[in-house]
Amino acid sequence: MKADENKDQAPKSVRFAVITISDTKTDLDDNSGKAIAGLMEQKGHLCMRKVIVKDDAAEIQQALREIIEDQRVQAIVMSGGTGISKRDITLDAVARFEERPLPGFGELFRALSYREIGSAAMMSRACAFVSEGKVVFCLPGSEKAVTLAVSQLIAPELGHIVWEANR
Repeated sequence: MKADENKDQAPKSVRFAVITISDTKTDLDDNSGKAIAGLMEQKGHLCMRKVIVKDDAAEIQQALREIIEDQRVQAIVMSGGTGISKRDITLDAVARFEERPLPGFGELFRALSYREIGSAAMMSRACAFVSEGKVVFCLPGSEKAVTLAVSQLIAPELGHIVWEANR
């Protein structure tokens, strides 16, 4: 089957959740989380849950586990903690959930980021993977970065990715 045929069979609307990782953000000022939800909804996807957790491995793991177990959710978009500083622990915390990596996502995201911010794009460890049939995206915490990732990569292809991950 060709990619276009697979895409035709994929759902047009996907139920997703947003996890923001931050020691300082609240519902009022979580602009990245709002951007993710808004851009995804503009493409016809449905936000089922939105949570904010501290930069703490146990809290990140608990939030991801709860959402993976939520049968309503098909995809998860995480924002924050994907850089290289000591406080950027998201990828270390979620590594145990990764069953099938999607290396192309991180590669494409960094290529697009390079066009916008130059060589600093190499410091992003943004990635995506499949866990128990759910697609998980780990994005930087900046609003500009999530806007780029969601509008150009995630939202347009999400139905196809979810369909492929579950067939």
